[in-house]
Amino acid sequence: MTSAPRPSPEPTSARRRSRVRVGPALIVALVIAAWLSIAGLGGASLGSLGQVTSNDESSWLPESAESVLANAKLAELDDTGALPALVVLLGDSVGPDLPNEGGTQPGGSTSPGSDPSGGPESPYASYGADVAAEVYIDDVPLNDLLAVGQSVTAVPANDGSGILLIVPLDAKQMGETLDDGESQLAMTVDQLRESLTQVTGAEQIFITGPAGFANDISAAFAGIDGVLLLVTLSVVLIILLLVYRSVVLPLIVLFTSVSGLALAGFVVYRLAKADVLVVSGQTQGILFILVVGAATDYGLLLVARYREELERHERPLDAMKVAWRACLEPIAASAGTVIAALLCLTLSDLNSNQGLGPVGAIGIVAALVAALTLLPALLLLGRGVFWPRIPRFGHDPVEKQGLWARISHLVEARPRQIWLTVAAILIAFCFAVPTFKANGTSEAEVFMTEVDAVTGQEILDERFDAAAADPIQILVPAIDAGSVADAVENVEGVEGVSVGSQETSDGYVEVRVIAEDAGHTADLVTEIRPIVHATNSDAMVGGRAAVDVDTRETAQRDLTVIIPVVLVVVLVILIALLRAIVAPLMLITATAVSFGTALGVSALVFNHVLDFPGADPTVPLLGFIFLVALGVDYSIFLMTRAREEVGTLGPRDGVAHALRVTGPVITNAGVVLAATFAALSVLPLLFMVQIAFVVAFGVLLDTLVVRSFLVPAMAIDAGRHTWWPSRLSADRGTDRAAGKEFHPTHT
Repeated sequence: MTSAPRPSPEPTSARRRSRVRVGPALIVALVIAAWLSIAGLGGASLGSLGQVTSNDESSWLPESAESVLANAKLAELDDTGALPALVVLLGDSVGPDLPNEGGTQPGGSTSPGSDPSGGPESPYASYGADVAAEVYIDDVPLNDLLAVGQSVTAVPANDGSGILLIVPLDAKQMGETLDDGESQLAMTVDQLRESLTQVTGAEQIFITGPAGFANDISAAFAGIDGVLLLVTLSVVLIILLLVYRSVVLPLIVLFTSVSGLALAGFVVYRLAKADVLVVSGQTQGILFILVVGAATDYGLLLVARYREELERHERPLDAMKVAWRACLEPIAASAGTVIAALLCLTLSDLNSNQGLGPVGAIGIVAALVAALTLLPALLLLGRGVFWPRIPRFGHDPVEKQGLWARISHLVEARPRQIWLTVAAILIAFCFAVPTFKANGTSEAEVFMTEVDAVTGQEILDERFDAAAADPIQILVPAIDAGSVADAVENVEGVEGVSVGSQETSDGYVEVRVIAEDAGHTADLVTEIRPIVHATNSDAMVGGRAAVDVDTRETAQRDLTVIIPVVLVVVLVILIALLRAIVAPLMLITATAVSFGTALGVSALVFNHVLDFPGADPTVPLLGFIFLVALGVDYSIFLMTRAREEVGTLGPRDGVAHALRVTGPVITNAGVVLAATFAALSVLPLLFMVQIAFVVAFGVLLDTLVVRSFLVPAMAIDAGRHTWWPSRLSADRGTDRAAGKEFHPTHT
């Protein structure tokens, strides 16, 4: 039987070419498909991230903090778990006679012979309970939403202009999330205001106190996954359109950033839901900014190098291989620096900072993965993604004699004069750093816009005995309670002191201290604590104001501990990256001076231009983390390219050439990152506005001054010593500009 002739085998070269064509195309398709799935799943998680955030400042402190220990004992005396809402009712018709459907007549005046003070014989004694009986929240009686064993009480204004209702809401119920994603607290506050208007006939209602402030802060952070994200992406898109003057390319880079954010949101949401991470509203906002800014920066660097290589290679795949390998080290080093700096925040005693560290690190990893996988895949769709400015193979890239050529010539011609002058100016602004007020602010000063809780607090301060609703609470062994009360009673600023009758299981009682001025209760805590401890070393000062004081002191401790650690960690990474010691020392010194300048300028602007009341204690630390980690990135991009060029062009021409070719892309990256952080200012919170200014200004300073003038001028002035002790420093050749041949080395 004769077998059929076999077909001639395909030539080996043809098979190889076929695999080369099909293999990469399939990989590109799979990568894009995988990221589309990630974007879909992660987008849903990103939208739900707000449901697992916590903005309770007391939960940020370590368990060893005095206020935390004191408040834990206070919970034994009052285990109801109340979240008080202080409701201010204003209007002529507000009073014990309810204008309800049952026929009672409105009228705010008390009957003859009655006690208007709120005592047992006063009509106000039952007013709160009467109101609560008629108020419903989403068809649920208000009384069912109160803490166990608690009731609504009423206090008349000192001038008779209104009534204060103290509504002790159940904290556990208020922390729940409804089916539509709205918090129980937000729904309760909104409907409480509406229902009380109908029941009491009040002309104005303001809800303040712990519940009011918690609701308004949550509402401010609610704009994170809406307004903040929209503003950030819009700003980045506009910048990319101006940079690339292309239609498709900006969308590709932006889609990469959004996909990285979706991946980060997917991971963070699940870890937060499993109680592995603590996520606050500020952490959520910073995560959005970090991922979008970092991924866009990495994309700008890769796209610039890819465009450059497309003019040297016929096949886009070959150009991408060269560009990807060239960008891998600086991008990975940049991401590694930011991740390492962020993880140093786990050394913080503030749980909010501890949570920000790993959350931010996850975000940077997601940005890195997206920039090194999804972006190359999208760019390999063809040269047409650059339309209308399509890079052509064989086009000899001629260095433009533009702005960056002039800057590099200037720096190369007068390096010592430039770096000494720039350093002197930067250091001069550092002298303003001690004027940066980071001692914290009151709750009312946190908001940049008028909110219900702040207005209500101001009215309380003016017309009611507001301090009595939020006292300083001292826990002291019962045997010394009288001594502690006597010791603090005569302290200036104390209006009244009372001793409770209930004892904790280990014999502690509560001493309540009422401040004359509710706005300065935190200052009073600082003053009486030493007196309390001197009277009884086991006594503890708690309450909301004590939480504020402990937060401030913990933030100061974090600043002194974390800053040195971050500097050492970043320095080690730079040494490993540049294989030298002198250059990394230059970079870390320049970055530290840049941070000092940014903080000094911020102090001047905040104190004398914007007239801010102060700053959150964590602002300097977070500003330092972001500016050192992100600011040094641009010097990393410059010096890694310089190290590549110095081996061929010499220590002088190599740095100048690196400045010339990286100038445009690094500047664009800096502008993008500054713009993304500036977007934080759309959130109406003082903390966010201050972080936005400090980091945005600092990034621009690093990009336009430090990386453009200070670092290259120092490197050129130091010459080959910049690269000590690597082999680049051992070469005895000189630059081409000196008229002698430089002997290249390869390390």
